[in-house]
Amino acid sequence: MKDLQAIRGARLLREWIAQGEHQTQDFKYAISDARKIARSLSAFANRDGGRLLIGVKDNGVIAGVRNEEDIYVVEQAAERYCRPAQEVSFKAYKIEGNIHVIVASIEKSEHRPVYAVEPDGYMRAYYRVADENIAAHPLMVRAWEKQHSDRPSAFGLEGPHFAILEYIASKAPLNDIRRIAIDLHLAFDAVDDAVASLAAMGLVAFEYRGGHFELLVAEQ
Repeated sequence: MKDLQAIRGARLLREWIAQGEHQTQDFKYAISDARKIARSLSAFANRDGGRLLIGVKDNGVIAGVRNEEDIYVVEQAAERYCRPAQEVSFKAYKIEGNIHVIVASIEKSEHRPVYAVEPDGYMRAYYRVADENIAAHPLMVRAWEKQHSDRPSAFGLEGPHFAILEYIASKAPLNDIRRIAIDLHLAFDAVDDAVASLAAMGLVAFEYRGGHFELLVAEQ
C-alpha cells in the first residue's frame, strides 16, 4: 500500500467516523476523480485543514480501501490540480482482517488562496463550510491575495474605509455588497477593493449562511 505500514487504530477511526462529515473531515468510499478531490483539498487548505477518510461510505459504513491507486489519485490532485501544489500526508489504519482505511490529511495553507483547476482550465478557490466545499466569495479570494502582497495594516485606513466599515456594522449581516456603493455613492470597484482590504486586515468577515455569503464586522 504505497509502502504505508498499516497501524492499528480501529477505536480512533470509529471515533472520527462517529463525528460524521464536518468542517475538517470528509468520507470517501473511493477516489476516482483527481479534479474533484482537488476541490476538497482546496477547501480544506483555505479553511482550517482537514482529512479524507478513504474507504468509508457517506453513511459512515467502513467498506475499506478497494484500490491502492486511491493514494496516487489524491497525490495527483494535490500536485497537478491544486495551485499552488499542496502536500498531503497519508496513514493506513487496519480495522480487521484485510480491511484498511487510508486517512489523507492536509494542513491549512499559509499562502491562501489555494485554487483547484477545473475541467475547463479555470482556477477556482474553495472554502469548507460544514460538510460542503463551497466556491469562495471573490472578495474573500482577493483578501487572501492582499494578505500576501499588500500586507495591509489598519493604520492604512482611509476615509472611505471607515465609512464602509461603519455601514457594514449598521447593516450586518449584509448579503448585497452593491448596496454599500449605492447608499454611500461610491464606485463599485472602489467598494470591492475596500471590502477586500478590510477583510485582509481582519476587520470584516464572510460567513456562509442560507446558501450565500454574508458580510459582517469581524469579532475582535
